[in-house]
Amino acid sequence: MDKRLKIRITHGPNTAIGPGKADLLEAIIQQGSISKAAQTMNMSYRRAWELVNVMNEAFKSPLVSTAHGGSHGGGAQLTDLGKTVLQHYRNLEKKVRQTAQNELSSIYKLLK
Repeated sequence: MDKRLKIRITHGPNTAIGPGKADLLEAIIQQGSISKAAQTMNMSYRRAWELVNVMNEAFKSPLVSTAHGGSHGGGAQLTDLGKTVLQHYRNLEKKVRQTAQNELSSIYKLLK
């Protein structure tokens, strides 16, 4: 059974960033496009675009910038803010896991 702590940062009714969105941002870095990132995550392009749109609207400026297709095709990349938010989020995950390890271990032992 997969056991892990998930951190979600909400903004209004939406999750501004959480584990899946952070994974999507990393996939965009690696793949250079939302479409290719979605494929590597077994996610539809539409779903990936919806997640990117929620993140872009939640923060003061977009986390992902896109280029429309043309002779060389389109693409996507993280903005400087996107890279910063992703790094802060991953640091937060690491710190919370380290701080909460004893309590998490105790809870995990009580799970079926």
